[in-house]
Amino acid sequence: MQSGGFQNHPLMRMTLAWTMVFAAGLWVTNAAMYLKRMDLTPASVQAYYLGDAAEYSQPRSAASMLEVSHAHFATMGVMILLLTHLAIFAPWEDRTKRWVIGLAFGSAVLGEASGWLVRFVSPSFAVLKIACFLSLQSVLALLIAALAMFLHKAGRAHPRRGSI
Repeated sequence: MQSGGFQNHPLMRMTLAWTMVFAAGLWVTNAAMYLKRMDLTPASVQAYYLGDAAEYSQPRSAASMLEVSHAHFATMGVMILLLTHLAIFAPWEDRTKRWVIGLAFGSAVLGEASGWLVRFVSPSFAVLKIACFLSLQSVLALLIAALAMFLHKAGRAHPRRGSI
C-alpha cells in the first residue's frame, strides 16, 4: 500500500472496500449497544454499572464485565489495528498519524477501563466513560471516512482495471 500498489489492483481495492463496510458496521453497532444500555449522562452510566433501585437493576458483576472486556479487547484491538495500520499509508503528516493512532487505542483502552473504574473505584469515572466513548466513535468515524475516501479516489484514478 505504501507504494500505491493497491491502487492498480481491483481485488485489493475490493477487499479494502468490504473491510470498510465491516468497520462501518462495527461503528454503528458499537454506538447502538452503548446507547441501548446508557446515554451520555454520568447518571445513566452510573446506573448501568452500579445498578438502579428504581429500575430494579443489579450492579454489574465482575464476571459479566470480564466477559465483555474479553470480547472488546479482541474485537476492538484488531479493528483499531487494521484501521490505524491503513492510516499509516494515508497522506497525512506523521504528527497527525501519531495523534490518531494514540487517540484510537487510548480511548478504547480507557473506555474499557472506565467501566471497571465506575463499578469498583468511584462513580465519578462515569465522565471518563462518556468522554472515551465519544472520542473512540469520533476517531473511528474519521478513520473509516478518510480511508474510504482514499480508497474511492484510488479507484477513480485507475478505472481501467476496475474500480470499487
